[in-house]
Amino acid sequence: MLYFWTVAKEGSLRMASERLHVSQPSISTQIKQFEEALGTSLFTRTARRLVLTDTGQTVLEYADEIFSLGSELLTILNQKPGRRPLRLHVGIADSVPKIVVRQHLAPAFKLEKPIRITCREGSLEELVAQLVGFKLDLVLADEPSTSALRVKTFNQRISQSNIVLCAVPALAKELKKNFPQSLNGAPAVLPVIEMGLRRQLEHWFESLGIQPHVVAEVADSALMTNLAAQGLGFMPVYSAVVKETVQRYRLLITGVGKGLRADIFAITAQRRTQHPGVIAITTQAV
Repeated sequence: MLYFWTVAKEGSLRMASERLHVSQPSISTQIKQFEEALGTSLFTRTARRLVLTDTGQTVLEYADEIFSLGSELLTILNQKPGRRPLRLHVGIADSVPKIVVRQHLAPAFKLEKPIRITCREGSLEELVAQLVGFKLDLVLADEPSTSALRVKTFNQRISQSNIVLCAVPALAKELKKNFPQSLNGAPAVLPVIEMGLRRQLEHWFESLGIQPHVVAEVADSALMTNLAAQGLGFMPVYSAVVKETVQRYRLLITGVGKGLRADIFAITAQRRTQHPGVIAITTQAV
C-alpha cells in the first residue's frame, strides 16, 4: 500500500523510486501484487504517467486516511504522558447556526485534558449514517433522529430557543409596523422546506393568514445569515444567539415568532457515552 500510495501521489514510478529509494522494478512488482490481491487494476498507464482508475481513487482515499492516522499516532506517542489530546468527532447539521454550535462545543474545550475536535457538516441522514458507522461520536442537529432513518440512535435535547425574526435596519423598521401581519408579501430568506424550522414557520404563517415573498431558500445557516445581511429579506434567528447575531451582522429585531421554538439535540449511538467531550457537551445548560 505504501508503494501504491507514493506512486499515486508522485504520479510516476520514477519519482516514487527517488522518494522511496527503491528501484522502479521493485515498486512495479509490489503494485502488481497489490492489484492481484485486490482483484482489480488501480492504474491505467498513459504515455507519460500513471492515472488512477475509479477503484484506485477509492483505495487512495483510504490510504490517505490510514497513513494520516499512522502519522498522528507517532505524534501522540512522542508527546509527554498524560498530555495526549482526546479526539472528538462531531457532526453538525447544516441547519444549525454556527454561533449555536460554538456555544455547545465550548464546554468540551474547557476540559482539563487537551482535546482535538473534528467537525463535519452535512444532512442529518448523512451524519447519522456516519454516527452508527463509528465515524462520529456525536451529532448536533435541530431535530431528533427518527425511526425513519432506520437506525437506532438516542436523542437528548440540550438547548431550546424562541425564534426571532431579524432584518437589516431599513427593512426591520418597516416590518415592525403592524407585526406580524407586516410580513405578508415581505421578502424573506428562509431555510429549505426539508428543515424542521421551515416547516414550523410555514405553519405559523398559515395560522396568521400571511404569505411572505420567499427570495431564497437555504440549507446552510451561515449563507442564510449572509444573504439577510445583504438586505435580501428577513430571516429567523435563535433567541439564544440573537444578540450576537444582530451585532455582528448589523441587523435589527423585527419581532418574535410567538409559539415558534428551536431545539438543539445531541444525537449519539449509545444511550450512555463514556467520552468526556460528549459528556461535557450533553450536560451543559445553555
